[in-house]
Amino acid sequence: MVEVIAELGWNFMGEMTLAEEMIESAKLSGADVVKFQYWNPTKLKPGVWDTDGRKQIYEKAFLTAEKIKYLKKICQDVDIKFLISIFNAGDAETMKSCGIDCVKVPSHEVANDALHQYVATNFRQCYVSLGAGSWQELQSASSIYNNSDIDWCAMHCVSSYPCPVDSINLSKITQLADLNTKLGFSDHTQCVVTPSLSVMLGVQVIEKHFTTNNELPGRDNKFALNPGEFKQMVANIRIAEAALISHGVDASPLERDTIENYRGRWGE
Repeated sequence: MVEVIAELGWNFMGEMTLAEEMIESAKLSGADVVKFQYWNPTKLKPGVWDTDGRKQIYEKAFLTAEKIKYLKKICQDVDIKFLISIFNAGDAETMKSCGIDCVKVPSHEVANDALHQYVATNFRQCYVSLGAGSWQELQSASSIYNNSDIDWCAMHCVSSYPCPVDSINLSKITQLADLNTKLGFSDHTQCVVTPSLSVMLGVQVIEKHFTTNNELPGRDNKFALNPGEFKQMVANIRIAEAALISHGVDASPLERDTIENYRGRWGE
């Protein structure tokens, strides 16, 4: 069955009560996994985020080790898998010290070989978004994981927020199959149909931004799916899975009546 990840990221803006509500809502909406993001604001390089409000968001939504352990406990209580994105090898080391054995590497760091090397040798499982990079960079990152023992998922992604449907480039998924057998799709469109279409291309994991309220502060809450939309997306995914069940090339047992009673019923 396709695994569905609800990307919570920083949508809770550091408010742990809201984070708990989002975890519970994601579970009720059909998610198998909830994903957060980890970064250390003290390591942030100078950039446009210093003046456009993002730096304040990074600082407010920063997750301490204590908060991470709390979120993991809530996920365990709700019976949903905990996942977190990391952006450099130092952050990955911090996650390892928190007892986390599975992480996500975002498209922003597709060319960060030091991060890939650390993840590939220190974690049991990982998801890697292969967006925002050249084919050569994707091959380089994939080779690091393929030459290790880690269980990893190569995830198609167009790193644009939100991404127009006509730019999502689903056909690229078939090319990613040359890099790894386990495929995923990190979808930044606001569409509830595109994930189900990706199932036809063999993905085993689908990730989508999730919120409980599109009016909450922060950029990602504006384009994330709300619970009703997320439920519809999951229903579409399950329909796609059912429709792709193979029944062979011979006539279906459901067609017995047609074969026995309708063949040749009109005379010459």
